[in-house]
Amino acid sequence: MNHENHDLYSYESGLRAAYPIICGVDEAGRGPLAGPVCAAACVLPAGLVIAGLNDSKKLSEKRREALYESITAAALAWSVCLVDEKIIDEINILQATFRAMRSAVECLRLQPDLCLVDGNRDPGLALPTRTVVKGDATCACVAAASILAKVTRDRLMIQYDAAYPGYGFAVHKGYGTMAHYAAIDALGLCPIHRRTFLKNRGPA
Repeated sequence: MNHENHDLYSYESGLRAAYPIICGVDEAGRGPLAGPVCAAACVLPAGLVIAGLNDSKKLSEKRREALYESITAAALAWSVCLVDEKIIDEINILQATFRAMRSAVECLRLQPDLCLVDGNRDPGLALPTRTVVKGDATCACVAAASILAKVTRDRLMIQYDAAYPGYGFAVHKGYGTMAHYAAIDALGLCPIHRRTFLKNRGPA
């Protein structure tokens, strides 16, 4: 086990005596102007080391795709849940993120003893929870969840690129790049745009 992996696995290994089944929870897509927010929950077996596992933001798209396959094959349980742009506009992005996280945990086929949630805000899970700032860079199960959420959302945005051509969703995945804003100004908003993120942009 290399030093990086040891650091990534040490946090939850220190909790396992009290909490044998530990679930990592993370999200992808809080910031984009379009598409859903996506949350994942992932329970990894004790002692498992997945080579190259890291915060999804530090990995290439190709590496994330490969790790997605490794994680889903090895996890004791995992789930991914989406909350779409209409709900985001209705209840706000923070509450939509919490809803996605709760749904992801509820959909697991086994019940964790503890959930480690990336960030510093408790999403209101019906289970013992610890928030972990930069959890996706310090806890293996949270890093795994971050990859599941990111890959799932990116794949969906590539599908949306075909459904709504001209916006570049396959490239920027809905984030507010200059090219994306230029496309909105030229084409107006499409059905998956978050209206509350774009109040002063483009015809609806």
